[in-house]
Amino acid sequence: MTEQYLRSGDQYRTAAQAKERSLRIAAILRERGVRTGDRYAIVMRNELTFVEAAMAATSIGAIPVPVNWHWTGADLAHILNDSESKVVFVHTDLLDAVEINKPAAATIIEVEVPDFVARTYRSEKPALSGRYEVLESLIAATDPVPDTVVTPSLGLLYTSGTTGFSKGVVRERVEDPEALARGIAQAYRMDDPSWTTLVTAPLYHASPLYQATFATALGMNVVVMPKFDAVEFLRSVAEEPIQHAQVVPTMLRRLLSLDQDVQDSYDVSALRSVLHSAAAISVEQKKAAIEWFGPVFHEFYGGTETGPVVACTSEEWLRHPGTVGRRFADGDYRILRADGTRAEIGEPGQIYLRSMGPWPDFTYHRDPEKRRSVEVDGYITIGDVGYEDADGYLYLTDRAIDMVNSGGVNLYPKEVENVILGLDDVVDVAVIGIPHEDLGEHLAAHVELRPGSALTEADIAAHVRANLAKYKVPSVVVLDADLPREETGKIFKRRLRERYWPAAAETSTSAS
Repeated sequence: MTEQYLRSGDQYRTAAQAKERSLRIAAILRERGVRTGDRYAIVMRNELTFVEAAMAATSIGAIPVPVNWHWTGADLAHILNDSESKVVFVHTDLLDAVEINKPAAATIIEVEVPDFVARTYRSEKPALSGRYEVLESLIAATDPVPDTVVTPSLGLLYTSGTTGFSKGVVRERVEDPEALARGIAQAYRMDDPSWTTLVTAPLYHASPLYQATFATALGMNVVVMPKFDAVEFLRSVAEEPIQHAQVVPTMLRRLLSLDQDVQDSYDVSALRSVLHSAAAISVEQKKAAIEWFGPVFHEFYGGTETGPVVACTSEEWLRHPGTVGRRFADGDYRILRADGTRAEIGEPGQIYLRSMGPWPDFTYHRDPEKRRSVEVDGYITIGDVGYEDADGYLYLTDRAIDMVNSGGVNLYPKEVENVILGLDDVVDVAVIGIPHEDLGEHLAAHVELRPGSALTEADIAAHVRANLAKYKVPSVVVLDADLPREETGKIFKRRLRERYWPAAAETSTSAS
């Protein structure tokens, strides 16, 4: 049997080597004053050292804080200071932003940028700054801490911040690590420890980080992509081979947009389980993905706060197109009207979620009142609106924060987005509320098209008009080839709104 391994680019470690390095990193943290319950930040691109730095927390009871490395200003300052991180691991080329925005007392540990990461981002490998201690040198000179579990930690994770500043979600102590591992394995469909899993998304997000660390703990091989690339995904599936992966809908759209001869040149038959969540995908696109890869897709729904609560298989989804699934394990949800009463079947309302049993409880870091504001009878809302059908399947209609009140009528941008995504030449779309002199608010659609498409703004508006009521047709349609987005493809609607609502931009800039 091949020894369990982790790989990213040209980095390769056995699981035992990765564990040893994580124990040495734990010792490095402890020597710099990090104790049980203390936070340390990771500002790095995808590579194995990121995974090892996160794994170090378990041995000393510390709390890792994965940080979106794209952030340079107010967003970065908010997370580093709100988390009160004592140590920051940071790639060399990201030092300038961290130096400006870190807490004054925080210790920086510089991490050399691997060659393959520099190549992936088409940049020259930066020389070490010479200003800080370098992690690799410290690992070589530091003895590991004992391989014991002080307290399992899922970290201090910040929500994506696509609509406002990120909220820090702090996990309570994991009372039953084995039960949690079984629950994660079931939710993430890690059905066989002999499988190899492919991590496609940035490790600063909760789900891919959990995928990497829990897969390692379960005995699976782990391959971490430095950055998603559709052709590289197919190559990895065929050559590694890959049995398990996690993607977001934007990645599926990029795979589906490949020329047919490229799609046909890779054998994807090794895949047994592909998870997806995080953003909207049209019914047509998901059907096309299932036709190509087979019924291997497993959708799940939940939040950073709740973990996975709802799930469905490809077969279930084909019977209920558009659903995100039904209750998973002993998780539960309720759909409530604005007055707090239960919505009827088919009636949209705000979704409140209750985590599955082993999932640890949470608080919002330094903001206990925020937790109380989103909870009703032990159920938590993450801001989504949806409805349940007669068979117990959940459908998302929008986020409450995205809902637009136009002349007293509630408009749901997601409904309009799903219609626009039905056009063949549309790659992605974001519908937002914008000021309207008469109605107060109305809709604007920012649409990304395939290169060379002849679709016009009028064509898109006409398509919406043909499928929805006239009052739901966006008053503004913009062909936008540069939608502001996360590395995963998730669109920053907040930054689109700032183009129309100057006061929103001023508020977000001063909020930290």
